[in-house]
Amino acid sequence: MAYEGNGAAAQIDTAVAPSGTGCLECDRIGGWWVHLRRCAACGHVGCCDSSLHRHATAHAEATGHRYIQSFEPGEDWWWDFALGEAVQGPPLAPPTSHPADQSVPGPADRLPEDWEAQLDAARRGGA
Repeated sequence: MAYEGNGAAAQIDTAVAPSGTGCLECDRIGGWWVHLRRCAACGHVGCCDSSLHRHATAHAEATGHRYIQSFEPGEDWWWDFALGEAVQGPPLAPPTSHPADQSVPGPADRLPEDWEAQLDAARRGGA
């Protein structure tokens, strides 16, 4: 059932499961991520804005789904893309994070040796 609080009924579905344990698009292209975010409307798991591809934000922009929750173990914070600020949200269907033994960044078998340099270059606009 969709969440009724804060006028967000069409944007938060507490029953939908996450799309997987990693970034959906990075998994498709053989990429890697820093941290993961979960769409509260459809369960899409995408990589955070500290990652090279920023798939969570791209998903929000493409779909208009405004709420995400961290998909990291031990984190339960939410973000509202429309307001550009942290918000509170209801508990979502499990699992609420990727497996605790999954590497961060990850996945470990796809993480390049120079991953930090790649992130630095992307932050400087060179990637």
